[in-house]
Parts: sequence; C-alpha cells; structure tokens
Amino acid sequence: MAAHRKPKQRPYTGSAARTAATLAFAGAATAAALPGSAHADPAPTPAQVKAEVDRLYREAEVATEQYNGAKEKAAATAKSVDALRDEAARRTDRLNAARDALGSYAAAQYRSGGIDPAVQLALSSDPDQYLQRASYVDRAGERRATEVRAVQRRVADVAQVRAEAAGQLTELAARQAALKEHKATVRTKLAEARQLLARLSPAERASYDASEGGRGGAHADRSAPRGSAQAPNARAAEAVAFAYTALGKPYVWGATGPSSFDCSGLTQAAYRSAGLSLPRTTYTQINAGRRVARSELAPGDLVFFYSGISHVGLYVGNGQMIHAPRPGAPVRVAPIDQMPFAGATRVA
Repeated sequence: MAAHRKPKQRPYTGSAARTAATLAFAGAATAAALPGSAHADPAPTPAQVKAEVDRLYREAEVATEQYNGAKEKAAATAKSVDALRDEAARRTDRLNAARDALGSYAAAQYRSGGIDPAVQLALSSDPDQYLQRASYVDRAGERRATEVRAVQRRVADVAQVRAEAAGQLTELAARQAALKEHKATVRTKLAEARQLLARLSPAERASYDASEGGRGGAHADRSAPRGSAQAPNARAAEAVAFAYTALGKPYVWGATGPSSFDCSGLTQAAYRSAGLSLPRTTYTQINAGRRVARSELAPGDLVFFYSGISHVGLYVGNGQMIHAPRPGAPVRVAPIDQMPFAGATRVA
C-alpha cells in the first residue's frame, strides 16, 4: 500500500519559490490581456466616437489659431531683425568712412607736427602767411574734434542697433519654438481624430459627415444658391461673393487660399479680395471692427463661435454663414446655430 501512495509535495523555497511566483504572475497577466477577457474595455459607440472626434477637432482648431498667430508674429519679428541688420550695416559703413578720414588727418599731423610752432614761425620767410595758416589749422582742429565726437556717437549708435537686433533674435527664437509646439499639437490632435474615425463603419462615417446640419457634403457645392439678403456696402458684398467662389475648397490648417483655407484664413482672404486687410487669427479678427448683436447681423459680418473665439465664419444672410469647418469638410454654407455663438463683428 505504501508503494502506491502519492508522493508528498515539498514546499518551494529560495529561488524555486521565486520562479514559481513569477510564472504564476505572468500567466495571470497573459490571461487578463486575452481578447474577450472580463477586463477588456468595451468598444466606443458611434456617438462616443463622434463626441471625442468633435472635441479633438475643436482643440486642433484652437491650436491652429495659436499657430497662425505665432507664425504671423515670427514673420514680423524676422522682418524687424532683417531691417535692424541692414541699418547696422549702413551705420557701420558711415562709421568706417569717418574713421578713415580721421586716420588720414592724424597721419598728416604726425608727419608735420614734429617742429614746434614757434620755431616754424621763426623759420618762416613770411610770418604773416604763417599766422594765417595757423588760424586755419586751429579751426580745422576744432572741426576734427567735432568729427571725433561724431564718430564716438556713431560707435554708440551701431552698438545700440546691434544690441536691439540681438534682442529681436532672441524673441524670434522664442516665437519659432512656440510655432513648433503649436504645429505639433495640431498634428497630434488630427492624428488622434483620424484614428477614431477609422473605427467607424462606412455607414457610420457617412452619418458623421452628414451630421450637424451643414457639415455634410450637401452644402459644399459651389453652385449652392445665394441668400436673398443684401450686403450693407460694396466691400461686404465683395467678401460674400468671394466666399461663394470658395465653396467646396478643402480645409487645410494654416492655409489662406487660394486653393485651400482654414476658418480665419477664409475670412481674411474674402476681405483681402475686397481691398481690406484683416488680422490673421480669430481672436484678433473679432476686434477688427464694430461689434454687432446677433439680431443685427448683415451679410459680410464675421461670426465667431465657442468661448475661446476659436472659430469664425462669414455671415451671408438668413441665419447662414460660409465657413471652413474642419479637416475633411470643405468650405460650405451652414447655419450659425450649429455651434455655440460667441459674437459678431462688422469690419466693412
């Protein structure tokens, strides 16, 4: 009977115990990671995907406007640096010319200045002529002293311009770093949105594109009918006419036309066609004219959305606007009540 008994299990000790524990933990982790396990996150519903994609697009648009502002400021700073460098070069040329003139005068004085003036007078065959020349020399010395002071001022001026240029260069580097950061944020948000949209079926994706009353393709056609409302002046009418010609063109962040636009790029281009220069970003365009109430809107007014003033469209009448909505959604006509209204500005 003793021969058929099950051998008694000895407890693991030392390294054997540690190995057994490691294997048991790895097995448990593997089981938890298998598809269909009790801890797997459920797939998001189409409504959840839509809500998250909309959030990512809004955040990308905020970063896009920040990018546009940083790009505009960086360009202005670079232009200022170039102007300062040119000015420093011009002042340096004038400084060098003045130095050369003083150098020639100093050399001439050195060659003729070895004889005491009293001796020169005594040796002169014409003392009256010598005294006359001496007075000329004195006056010339005064002029040279004035020129020396002028050179000293020019040295200080050149140093000041160069210091200002160095400060502008530091500012430019900071603006370029901000530009790079905003660009990376936009790209990250858009990539996340694309990944989420890829989870949708073709039918769900089509439903998403057609949602929110005007975000779909039905209003992207350039032949969309124009509203009956009249613009209050010729510039506003010209801006509205330009916006209609842009219908169907793609949204590209950072673009100002003529083949693609982002939201503030479209409104800027529309008024540029009418001979009016607008700032580049939504948060500066809203201050570019006179604020008007929603009840007072007229074609050509700029309409803004969201609390951060991150989106803008061009009002065309009858509660409608033309705007560049987001990546994948071309320029189109849409109702202004499809997004949280933040204000309006009349720039013409």
